[in-house]
Amino acid sequence: MGTPVLVLFTQDLRPHDHPALTAAVRATGPVVPVFVLDPAILGRAARNRRAHLGEALADLRSGLRERGGDLLLRRGDTATEVRRLAEETGAGAVHLSAGVTGFAARRLEALRATGLEVSTHPGLTVVPPGGVAPAGGDHYKVFTPYWRAWEGTRWREPLPAPDSLDLPPGLEPGALPDLAHDGEGTGNLAPDRAAGGWTRARDRLRAWLDDGLADYGDRHDDLPGAATSGLSADLRFGCLSPLEVAVAARDRPGGSEFVRQLAWRDFHHQVTAAFPRITTDDYRPRDSAWRRDPDALAAWREGRTGVPIVDAGMRQLLREGFMHNRTRMITAAFLTRTLRVHWREGAAHFDAHLTDGDVANEYGNWQWTAGTGNDTRPNRAFNPSRQARRFDPEGVYVRRYVPELADLPGARAHTPWLEADGDGVEGYPSPIADPGR
Repeated sequence: MGTPVLVLFTQDLRPHDHPALTAAVRATGPVVPVFVLDPAILGRAARNRRAHLGEALADLRSGLRERGGDLLLRRGDTATEVRRLAEETGAGAVHLSAGVTGFAARRLEALRATGLEVSTHPGLTVVPPGGVAPAGGDHYKVFTPYWRAWEGTRWREPLPAPDSLDLPPGLEPGALPDLAHDGEGTGNLAPDRAAGGWTRARDRLRAWLDDGLADYGDRHDDLPGAATSGLSADLRFGCLSPLEVAVAARDRPGGSEFVRQLAWRDFHHQVTAAFPRITTDDYRPRDSAWRRDPDALAAWREGRTGVPIVDAGMRQLLREGFMHNRTRMITAAFLTRTLRVHWREGAAHFDAHLTDGDVANEYGNWQWTAGTGNDTRPNRAFNPSRQARRFDPEGVYVRRYVPELADLPGARAHTPWLEADGDGVEGYPSPIADPGR
């Protein structure tokens, strides 16, 4: 039997199409899968993400045990715990998926400082960051030319899950954490959040391919229909391989439109790899005149702005740990363009509640909407009332999430301040800013 090899799981909590795991299996020794519960990440993670992570870890452990392996769980600094496990097992190498965030870069540097042979692999995107690049540049700054290059890229072949794993004897696996109820993390646990894990994720993917994908091109902005895939958290935690999803969808009806959204995801990852300060600094400084308005910010966070489409989106976030992509743009634009509150304030709230809160996608999209990111039209108009009329014409989405307006007929739910004697609807506020009606 050869020397053991470590596999460090990060945002890739699945056995299928896992290049780092496959590379370790193809080595000559036993495979030691490990996930480190690092307080540097968990301490500031949303409760919804912590809960989803706990479920995903339990499911991954079950999947690895079915193949004769296990998932070892350790707590502490990632590099320190990996080094200790290497010393315990005699491992000389560790494999992991390549990340794009500042934390991922610091983690990789610390792992290399342990003296282990460290190998990084693709697996978090369809096309790896740097897989396509413009002439004379390290990344694409505009989506359309990136999309053209991305479309012309030959993808790697998805990898099967290993049939079996060989784990060294005598290792303590570590207890599964109760991340949903340990009282730590930011935000509140959403009552209607979706549960995590690779088996649930594959079930969701199959259902989406069979029942939702064909209509995606026509209905993905249909707010009442909720006609998106619902796979964003599964992709964020790597319970699904983005490549596997793209390959499964691309040749089906509706697949090209959906795969384009996966390309947007890859786009933001390659931007973040080149600009890891995307969480704190303007990608394209605009010298915007931001204003501090704690009351307006609080009303926005609570879904009490008096603008129904905005409030519906913000309340969906609190109820489900998720928000439709169209209302993500509407609510972000209202905060940054109408209220002129800094995008960092809004991004922090999203990060505190979204189950799918991914650094590259969330902060990339916030900066895009705020006009400081990769949008080629940084001053584009984004009228919430017009958006509501277009994407929720009968007010179904609004009435679903704003119960105060549930009895208003049809599209009148978008204009409650015009009801009855002009005093609006009892229990629902007047708009804190002109909604652009």
